[in-house]
Amino acid sequence: MAIGWMTVLNLVPWGEVIKNAPAVADGAKKLWESVGHKPEAPPDMPAAPANPSDASPVAALRERLAQADASIDSLNEQMQASSRLIKALAEQNTELIRRVETNRVRVLWLAALVLLFGAIGVLNLAVTFSR
Repeated sequence: MAIGWMTVLNLVPWGEVIKNAPAVADGAKKLWESVGHKPEAPPDMPAAPANPSDASPVAALRERLAQADASIDSLNEQMQASSRLIKALAEQNTELIRRVETNRVRVLWLAALVLLFGAIGVLNLAVTFSR
């Protein structure tokens, strides 16, 4: 059983896996840094001023809108980083699946050849002992 696994492991394109590993690791690190931390608590809405002429409610709304825009931009960057990382992982996964499927077909062919040669060997033995 170990021989089969060793054969499969030898056929994995380790050069490509190793070549792509730093990019995947960097993407995962950046994703973790941006998503892994607790988000900062949103600032509370400023209290209404005692004197309505001191601060404009429109200015307060503009400030909150600017904060929301910054938050949306940050989330958009995180989403794009996640998408790039997922794409890289999916490409590696597709390549590995293709290689495993190729190996599966090869194993089936080898099993058929072993059965064929085994049957030929049994027939040769039967002919030899029948004489």
